[in-house]
Amino acid sequence: MSAAETATTSPNLIVIFTDDQGYEDLGYFGAPKIKTPHIDRMANEGMRFTDFYVANSVCSPSRAALLTACYPDRVGIPNILFPGQSLNPEETSIVDLLKAKGYANMCVGKWHIGHKPERLPTRHVFDAYYGIPYSNDMELDPTAIFIISCPSRIPLSL
Repeated sequence: MSAAETATTSPNLIVIFTDDQGYEDLGYFGAPKIKTPHIDRMANEGMRFTDFYVANSVCSPSRAALLTACYPDRVGIPNILFPGQSLNPEETSIVDLLKAKGYANMCVGKWHIGHKPERLPTRHVFDAYYGIPYSNDMELDPTAIFIISCPSRIPLSL
């Protein structure tokens, strides 16, 4: 199979990672008040995972575990991160592995595993980042939400 054929047969991957979400917090799973039509459509057209397990119940270690496939303690993030702390960008992540297979990628939303410029998602192999460094900065001016080095080949509108 040629590289072009492989590229056309590789699935699109969208990982939606949220904090404190319950099973019925999405329309597809029965939320009576919260309308999530776009996520519902993705659930109808794609693969759904109905059993949820996390390496930690707190956002920073859980995000680090998802990215690295390691226990949070192994990558030095056993608890929520505070300013000055971060995931080491030298850790191999799922993003590294997907990028090696030709996937374009983007991180959107709350990062919360390092807030300094050298620790933001684009330093962890992400092609682009649109979001906030952590969620205890919600009182910042709305212009704090930013786009960093987004190549024109990556669509921003999902």
